[in-house]
Amino acid sequence: MAVPAADLKAAAPEPLPPDSITGPAARRRRFRFLSGGKALTGLIVLAFFVVLAVIGPWIAPYDPSARSDDLIEAPSGRHWFGTTHLGQDVFSQVLAGTRSVMLVGVTAGVVATILAVLVGVTSGYLGGTPGEGLSALSNVFLVIPALPLIIIIGTALPSGGDTLVAVVIGLTSWAWGARVLRAQTLSLRRRDYVEAARASGEPTWRIIFFEILPNLTAVIASSFVGTVVFAVMSEITLAFVGVSAFSDWNWGTILFWAQSQQALAQGAWWWFVPAGLAIAVLGTALSLLNFGIDEFVSPRLRSAGTTRVKNAEGKTVRLRAGFTPVLGREKR
Repeated sequence: MAVPAADLKAAAPEPLPPDSITGPAARRRRFRFLSGGKALTGLIVLAFFVVLAVIGPWIAPYDPSARSDDLIEAPSGRHWFGTTHLGQDVFSQVLAGTRSVMLVGVTAGVVATILAVLVGVTSGYLGGTPGEGLSALSNVFLVIPALPLIIIIGTALPSGGDTLVAVVIGLTSWAWGARVLRAQTLSLRRRDYVEAARASGEPTWRIIFFEILPNLTAVIASSFVGTVVFAVMSEITLAFVGVSAFSDWNWGTILFWAQSQQALAQGAWWWFVPAGLAIAVLGTALSLLNFGIDEFVSPRLRSAGTTRVKNAEGKTVRLRAGFTPVLGREKR
């Protein structure tokens, strides 16, 4: 039986307007990652520290190593963060030390992320003997003690500087990210769109770069942020214990001299509090950025606390992630 053309036209779905594909809605989806308060706050604070790392040594009011007659002076108009036992300006030391901290963190994060992507995605997609071999390599690097290795290399090559330490941290901290990316790739390589690309004759490199890696962007970003946090904490820890492979000043060096000269016993709280606060603020910013990435990836976390239903008494209840709501019991 023939169907009238009018009925077919009425049953056919209406085409989407062009603005719904390339208009404001598409732009909002593109920047949805920045809509969360955690990610935006973390990016703003991180950008502030990056700017300080670039211009910090230039805007420092004093030479961080220059001595003066103002010994252990409290914060004042001349010395905003006070002075050390040698009359050195603490504010200038914090500004100059920001560059070393950010350089080591970002460099180690880039090195570790590149290695994690290469090993993790390749081993997960190829499988078989090559995949198992790369997986075994990542297992070996999982058990390498990074901090003792950095201390040994820093002692043997004292002129290596921050770049050497950053590279060593990156070379010893990529295995965790590789394991996560391998597990995600094992899940993605059997998806329908990957099988369709393979069946159409797409080369392996194109499938990895255009079909798999775009779906791992958030995981890669989270791995990068986690590596930066680890690298920053490692550098500060090693500088605090006196490893000599670092540049003249960073936040860990400030804490090292404050501890060795018993700043707390002398009541010179300004000697170690600014560097400690800088470490805490930077760590908080990186953690907020990591939380924002997790919420962007997980729809459940993104909608946590925003869904509302009515219970048996008619009151509005906000659903939270991790809890199963009970709307009411049946009366007998």
